[in-house]
Amino acid sequence: MKMKKTWILILLAGLGTASAFAQKSASESIDEYRAMLADGNPAELFEAKGEDLWKKKRGPKNASLEQCDLGKGVGVVKGAFVELPRFFADVGKMQDLESRLLTCMQTLQGFNTAEIAATPFGKGEQNNVTALATWIAAESKGMKFNLSQSHPQEKVFYEVGKRLFFQRGGAHDFACASCHGEDGKRIRLQDLPNLTKNPGDGVGFAAWPAYRVSNGQMWGMQQRLNDCYRQQRFPYPGFGSDAITAVSTYLGVNSKGSASVAPALKR
Repeated sequence: MKMKKTWILILLAGLGTASAFAQKSASESIDEYRAMLADGNPAELFEAKGEDLWKKKRGPKNASLEQCDLGKGVGVVKGAFVELPRFFADVGKMQDLESRLLTCMQTLQGFNTAEIAATPFGKGEQNNVTALATWIAAESKGMKFNLSQSHPQEKVFYEVGKRLFFQRGGAHDFACASCHGEDGKRIRLQDLPNLTKNPGDGVGFAAWPAYRVSNGQMWGMQQRLNDCYRQQRFPYPGFGSDAITAVSTYLGVNSKGSASVAPALKR
């Protein structure tokens, strides 16, 4: 009887080791798959389109976006992405990259930004906003995130974003923190980064915009957060809303010192 019990314990230990090995192998396989596709990341097509849109005269005012101030000065693109969201004095509010682009498209080119914000992701001018964000992000690739917390509104949005991150609700009583609030969590054989602290280079906030291989789409951070709220069964706050900007501020400040790899490649 004692011998039988010993063999059962050995078998269970072996199964546990095999399970851990299988999980590790699956995770490593996903990383290898991304690495194989990285050289031909379709995001490059969106980068090229975004650069063209930045320089091209468009809209009712027939103007380019080259006079747009993303926070580093008029027309300066390099380094802007890793400092957003931030407070913009000209509009008196906090803005992330995509909502700032809407402001420039309205003031410089004469587009109706309310219509753009209401357009479904991947269609019309929404698709162009994503392409612009992809190119602008690529111009800061490898640079370290360093969001400002000097203006009172920047501090407020960080705290509001933190509360929204931990706010539970919806049909499943979920929060952002349900998946990304602690170490060691996984979903669909994929590691989930802990976004309450600096998750490391190119992880979480530092990877978006990104090309989604699973659906063949380019996603900006606005759409990424939209999908998170969808999975939580929350109503979506709306494109360019203060809620989305606040959550992005919380994630961005927590990513201080991380190197951006955007536009990245995701499953």
